[in-house]
Formats: sequence, C-alpha cells, structure tokens
Amino acid sequence: MKRLVLFALLALAFPFGPPAAGAASPVKNIVLVHGAFADGSSYARVIPLLQARGFNVVAVQNPLSSLAADVAATKRALAQIQGPVILVGHSWAGMVISEAGNDSKVKGLVYIAAIVPDKGQNTGDVLKGYPNPPGLAQTKADAYGYLSLTRDGVAEDFVPDLSPSEQAVVFATQGPWNSAALKERVMHPAWLTKPSWFIAVNDRMLSPQYERNIAKRIHATTTILTSGHVAMLSQPQKVVGVIVDAANKAAGQ
Repeated sequence: MKRLVLFALLALAFPFGPPAAGAASPVKNIVLVHGAFADGSSYARVIPLLQARGFNVVAVQNPLSSLAADVAATKRALAQIQGPVILVGHSWAGMVISEAGNDSKVKGLVYIAAIVPDKGQNTGDVLKGYPNPPGLAQTKADAYGYLSLTRDGVAEDFVPDLSPSEQAVVFATQGPWNSAALKERVMHPAWLTKPSWFIAVNDRMLSPQYERNIAKRIHATTTILTSGHVAMLSQPQKVVGVIVDAANKAAGQ
C-alpha cells in the first residue's frame, strides 16, 4: 500500500515523467533594458506577468547619455543578481545587451525590435543600406545633442497601437537620447557565443526588413508580432512568452 501511495505522489509531481538526470532548471532572473526615447516603464506590463510566474525581475534605468554609460548601468544591475540571467533589450538596447551580455551570468539574449551589432559596428553601420523609417523624421535635437520624439512621432511611429491616453504617458516619460551614442562601437557582441531570441514587429522606428534579416543573421529564435515598435506595452503576453521560452531553453548554457 505504501508503495502504491508513493507511485501516486510521483505521478502527481511529474505527470510527464521524472526530470532527466542533470537537467538544468529554468533561468529565474530577468534583466530588462529599455531603448531610446523610453525608460524602464516601457516594461510596465511585462514585469508583473513575469513576477507572477516566479521570476526575479530588474528593469535597468539607462541614462541614454552614451553606449558606455548604458552598458555600465546594465552591468551594475547584473552585479546585484545571484545566479544566471536572461538579458532583454529593446530597440537601442540591442546595442547595450550585445556588449553587457558578455557577462558570465547571462545565459541568453532576447532582442525586441532591436539594433544588433556585428563585430566592431556602431548603430550607423548596423542600419546602413536600409531605408529610413518614418519615425526618424519625427526626432528633434536639443542644444546638447539629445534627441527626442515629437508628440506625433510617439503617436504615429513609436506606439501607434496604444490608446491616446497611453501615448500621452509615453510622450511624457520618454528619455532623450544622446546622438553621440550612435558612433560608439561594440567590439565583441555577446550573440556570437550565446543563444538569442528576436521579436520582430511591424515597425515604423526601424526597418521591418532589417529586423527579419538581423534575426536570421544571428541565428535567433524568431517571433514576428503585428505590433508597433514597443511590443512590450501593446502585446505583453506574447513578449513574456518569448522571454519564458528563453529562460527555459537557455538554462543549460
């Protein structure tokens, strides 16, 4: 009788059979890195969904003053975490996580509508040869060289699939981006040695064809969403699905 009870308990605990010997547990730490014209609140709808699944989540607040400064902010966040990490980068943060992702804690990279460099490339190198997206015409520089999006740029190009009230919040919380960062290079992108996931979208801030091409170039597991540039706000459940997939599959890295 005791043996029957034990078998019943094992069946409840492992309905698909016991875990394979040496199987790695899912990565439980997620570090989210925002892009230009944004701040950590661009992940506001993703964070609670990940936390509800038991993940430890940190959203980096990038200064957007330089690539080096954004990488440093991301590395500080990584330094505070115990255990392996999935590093997520949106848009400009594709450059950031490609550099910061060389940290030994990082087991996988998730790029969301992101700028992804090859060896020695800056942002201009990455996007060379692709048509200028509509959103580029809606940027304006201040006297210090920091770029911001116009209200129309936010509504029509950055988050066109959000409500007007939500667009107003995004406009109010946007982070100006130092144009000098466009010239800084990533010498050894982390995707060369670590598994990557890429979310491509119907973008007006980056060329959609670029996104599909770069995802193929880096051999990323690719998901295509019918969303605007900031898919984390408009389709958070689907973005979380990709992050969770990365956490499950990168565990053995």
